[in-house]
Amino acid sequence: MTRYLTFDVFTSQPFGGNPLAVIPDARGLPEATLQKIAAEFNYSETTFVYPPVDPGNTAHVRIFTPTMEIPFAGHPTIGTAVALARAGYGPDMVFELGVGPLRVHATAEAARFTTTQPLEILAHPAPGEIAAALSLDPAQIATIAHPPVMASLGLPFTITELASREALAAALPDIAAMRAGAARYPASLDFAQFAYWRNGVTIHARMFAPLDNIPEDPATGSAAAALAALLAHIENTEQRLTLHQGEDMGRPSLIGLATENGGVTVSGTACPVMEGRLLL
Repeated sequence: MTRYLTFDVFTSQPFGGNPLAVIPDARGLPEATLQKIAAEFNYSETTFVYPPVDPGNTAHVRIFTPTMEIPFAGHPTIGTAVALARAGYGPDMVFELGVGPLRVHATAEAARFTTTQPLEILAHPAPGEIAAALSLDPAQIATIAHPPVMASLGLPFTITELASREALAAALPDIAAMRAGAARYPASLDFAQFAYWRNGVTIHARMFAPLDNIPEDPATGSAAAALAALLAHIENTEQRLTLHQGEDMGRPSLIGLATENGGVTVSGTACPVMEGRLLL
């Protein structure tokens, strides 16, 4: 039997934030079962922890959504770091991920990491396409700061600023429009939408990826990091932001973001919720 843990990430209270399943020692699991286990948990991500390939690092971490393995994601990195800190590792660790080694600092309650992956601009979907995908009026898409842009720091998201907090609350993914967007702009995630409204240094955001079995994500650290990098690029100034996500689905999350010297630091808390064993 293999032990598992679950955490709620980017929150200090159970039943908020984004749930994460962590398999702290995945060595006994057959490769063919990893994707099935992630689908069984049906969280937006599940992590499988292995000994590092490089003995100078802390762990080799693999991340799975319900439908695929991905090279990087924010809340799995934060939650896995807290899980390992509670097991006695750290506070400074190095994770081997699909995007390469990543330095992480963690305590039993919180973690932070800095990614230096270069910002990739992959596509510029038309505002009307995004409005259709989010079931909004085109007038609710804001384009003064930037038009909708598919960007990535390891995972691709279409990042769109909305005209009001009310527009963000009203957003609802349209599956037909999402499928059309995924066909037009193919990427490892299927037209995942990260919509936000900004009020100074405070960001309110939502993320929808229903074609990847994530109808709505309560907290998306990788998309938040891409947004911070995008704003730093557009405004040519370092960013210090607080991002709220999950409020419209009853799982409030809080993500700290800071850019410096081309890197993006993502920070947040995580709390344990469940523990058990896989009967495999």
